[in-house]
Amino acid sequence: MDNLEAVKPVTAEPTQPPAAPAATEPAISQAPAQKPARKDAAAPKPPVYWGTGRRKEAIARVRLLEGLGTIVVNGHPFDQYFPRESLRLAVRQPLLVTHQLGKHNVLARLEGGGLTGQAGALCLGIARALVRFDPGLRISLRAAGLLTRDPRQKERKKYGQKGARKRFQWTKR
Repeated sequence: MDNLEAVKPVTAEPTQPPAAPAATEPAISQAPAQKPARKDAAAPKPPVYWGTGRRKEAIARVRLLEGLGTIVVNGHPFDQYFPRESLRLAVRQPLLVTHQLGKHNVLARLEGGGLTGQAGALCLGIARALVRFDPGLRISLRAAGLLTRDPRQKERKKYGQKGARKRFQWTKR
């Protein structure tokens, strides 16, 4: 029981606050950190309408957004990607038929095939995206034949021949 003398008696004295941190240590605030409000959280994202088109070996993945009518293909401007006017007209055909030219931005990712196949695939992809945007446009797009996938494919080479239809040259003797 000799240890009892070491225990201090409880008094009503106020305790002193802990010493302030040294000047070299940065002061840390005790309040929880507030995350800054996101700027894009207030503005809702515009709806995106998807469409996939195929022709020959080409595949087009199309996103249709509300905008001023710009068409971007694989990161390039539309006029730069398709050099021939006939291809540009084929791509714009669904927008012209439905009177939507200048009302939507088109972002497309094309792969495979040549320029003609890619233009046909892009045309079908835009038409399908327009139907997702407004199902009422289906009638005019169907009447123009823009919702039908072109089933023609390259015919395979046959054995014993030079190509799919071409034969080796016949010699008489």
